[in-house]
Amino acid sequence: QVQLAESGGGLVQPGGSLRLSCVASGFTFSSKGMKWYRQVPGKEREFVATISSHGDFVNFADSVKGRFSISRDDLQNTVYLQMNNLKPEDKAVYYCGVWGHDYWGQGTQVTVYS
Repeated sequence: QVQLAESGGGLVQPGGSLRLSCVASGFTFSSKGMKWYRQVPGKEREFVATISSHGDFVNFADSVKGRFSISRDDLQNTVYLQMNNLKPEDKAVYYCGVWGHDYWGQGTQVTVYS
C-alpha cells in the first residue's frame, strides 16, 4: 500500500523559508520520480516541482523557479521541497506525489502572511 506523508508546513512571513518533507512507503522509492503540487481553495491542483528517480533531472513551475529546490534521499525514502523567498501567493496546501501515478499524501498547509 502506497503511503505518502508530508510535513514541514507552517506560518512564515514573506521572504521566509520552509522545507517540506515527504516520507514514502509501499513502493520502491528509488525507482520512481516524485513530484510536488499545491492547491488553493476553489482552484485546481497545480504543478510545483518534480525530480527524477536518480535525482539527475529536476523541473519547476515558472512561478517558483529560482526560489524553490527539490531533492531526495533514497536511503530515507524522502523527497524534500526547499522553499525560499516565500511570497503570499505561495500560500496553499502542498502535496507530494509519485510521478506517473495518482498517489498523493494528505498535504501540508503553507501560509505566508505579512
